[in-house]
Amino acid sequence: MKSTVSRTVTPSATASTTASIAAKPRAARIRPHTDLPTIPNGSPLLLLGRRSDAATEKGVYCPGDLPSPSDPTLMDRARAARDALGDRAVVLGHHYQRDQVIAWADQRGDSFALSRFAATADAEFIIFCGVHFMAESAAILARDDQTVILPDLAAGCSMADMAETRQVVDAWARLERAGVADATVPLTYMNSTADIKAFCGERGGTICTSSNAPRAMRWAFAQMPYGAGKVLFLPDQHLGRNTAVLGLGLDLADCVVYDPWQPDGGLTDEELGAARVILWKGHCSVHARFLPHMVDEAREKLPGIEIIVHPECRHEVAVKADRVGSTGQITKWVEDAPAGARIAIATELNLVKRLADEHRDKDVVFLDDTVCFCATMNRIDLPHLVWVMENLLDGVVVNQVTVDADTRHWARVALDRMLALPGDDRSLSATAIAS
Repeated sequence: MKSTVSRTVTPSATASTTASIAAKPRAARIRPHTDLPTIPNGSPLLLLGRRSDAATEKGVYCPGDLPSPSDPTLMDRARAARDALGDRAVVLGHHYQRDQVIAWADQRGDSFALSRFAATADAEFIIFCGVHFMAESAAILARDDQTVILPDLAAGCSMADMAETRQVVDAWARLERAGVADATVPLTYMNSTADIKAFCGERGGTICTSSNAPRAMRWAFAQMPYGAGKVLFLPDQHLGRNTAVLGLGLDLADCVVYDPWQPDGGLTDEELGAARVILWKGHCSVHARFLPHMVDEAREKLPGIEIIVHPECRHEVAVKADRVGSTGQITKWVEDAPAGARIAIATELNLVKRLADEHRDKDVVFLDDTVCFCATMNRIDLPHLVWVMENLLDGVVVNQVTVDADTRHWARVALDRMLALPGDDRSLSATAIAS
């Protein structure tokens, strides 16, 4: 299985003026370029580099003329390009995107909600302002006649990259040697590559989001005789642990961590045999920054404050919080809170700042005193978005994300299993109380 991205470029991708953009023919023929090789998913990135190596990178630069962030006409160019594309394109913005990008989004939400929206859209072009795995998911769910574009192919996800296909295949072989693979159902977080989604689909597993993880894990256990099954949870150990303990009521001792960089995953056959949940050693670099003492300090500084954290946070943080929920759930909780409410949130700063700006009758603050954006998500900016849209108006597709047929099939199988799961999407804290 191999998932690829196509870097489609033109040597003359010169930015147009506002006047000429508006005059572009809306029915221009789109011509993908194939002069650069497709690049395997999971390739390393030079995240802070200025150079590019097409053999090893998904992309760290834009060929042609990338608009300058200081261009005083940038907003006008964005408006003209977006108006000229009209219904041919849909722009999707993840909750963690910067405001200058969200301003142009036709729909905003979490990764799977946006992918589902894209699948029902009639647009020819899906411009996904998120990170790479999100664009892949959109490509898996999109129609064959739709084109998915990621404005900067270097917008990856460090968590997703912590579970490479080779490593996961080796881990499954380790479970086979320990005699537990037949009793294990693989369950991957939406924040994973298309290859890992396909791996789970081909082996009877499924996918979960941060909002439906308890439901998906219950389904996984139900595939085996009661008490005999195990779950291999990829790639975020913290979401897996919080789901197992807060969502399903398992003990911390029921969970073990598989480290792909250690011989045999750092686990004995006996440890694998006794475990109920095998957690992959991965994490979100943003949410792992939140520490238990931050919760204590927030309560001391602001008595009566409500602490809301994302389930990708450490378990020690989640157990101290008042609520644990996905970005969609966090957004709704803030919207529903009464005027004057004090809320500290542990998730990506762009979303927290936006919620504070949109609900000025409430005191919404970031749980950590240190500024921490999602670095790869923030690679998507207005210059890249304008660059993509102006190239489409020139009849050129840039930064198309594609998934090969076999990977797409098995990843879609896993996604369809998730979509068929019964029940509602409750937060971990609500689930724990109800259990």
